[in-house]
Amino acid sequence: MNTAEMTAKIAAGKGFIAALDQSGGSTPKALRAYGVADDEWNGEDEMYAKIHEMRCRIIKAPSFNGDRVIGAILFEKTMDGVVDGKPVPQALIDKGVVPFVKIDKGLEDEVNGVQLMKPIPGLDALLTRARGLGVFGTKERSVINAANREGIAAVVAQQFEVGREVLAHGMMPILEPEYSIKAADRAEGEAILREEILKHLDDLPEGQQVMLKLSIPVKPNTYAALVAHPKVLKVVALSGGFTRDEACAELAKNDGMIASFSRALLEELRAQQSDAEFDAKLDEAITAIHRASVEKVAA
Repeated sequence: MNTAEMTAKIAAGKGFIAALDQSGGSTPKALRAYGVADDEWNGEDEMYAKIHEMRCRIIKAPSFNGDRVIGAILFEKTMDGVVDGKPVPQALIDKGVVPFVKIDKGLEDEVNGVQLMKPIPGLDALLTRARGLGVFGTKERSVINAANREGIAAVVAQQFEVGREVLAHGMMPILEPEYSIKAADRAEGEAILREEILKHLDDLPEGQQVMLKLSIPVKPNTYAALVAHPKVLKVVALSGGFTRDEACAELAKNDGMIASFSRALLEELRAQQSDAEFDAKLDEAITAIHRASVEKVAA
């Protein structure tokens, strides 16, 4: 797939994007959920080797292909790794799956009800390397915990600022201002978030597009104006702590929004499963998430 073909595949949205980008502090938790105990690895290198094994197993599984999984977000170390001797991005492309890479370096402490992204040193070099490996786009995450307009405006401004750097490299940014599903004022805050994103979309030059990765809204189709906006290639949803069943049920109420799930995709996969058992569980998850992404129901 070339860039134009990848763009068309994401725009058509006939599937979902797998989030295989757990990093840093979330990796031990992901490994435990997968059935790998903390005493089975020693130090960061071994930890990342274990999570790389899990990701390679997913990518190689027969059920994981471009028919239903149209994209995958990788951790930087995974992007730089290999699967069966082949660079991971190329292995994905060969299966019809569009590769993305996570570029943020974690979160700042909370101010005004939000957590901005930490600085991203070496971003230019990372983007150059990623594009050279055939990676189509990037993903960057910040978090909103309260309906504070000043805080939400700061998050969105930062997301678009970094997104413009990605666009300058000829790549597609996924902007992820995650709204915590634990926030009591989420409905109010999601309306503010929509307004702030629309302001910045209108300021993008003609011909440029971004993608958005958002929490599934409290009120279905809150983000309909973003889904329909000509400067948005696709709006994707994070599972945000929901179980797979919960996330799929809520996602199905939102027209034009497809999944980009992590925990909800991986929750029943275990290191101890045979390859056949592993692929059966993965296929179950892919089937459910694909259905919620492409078969919508009345809210």
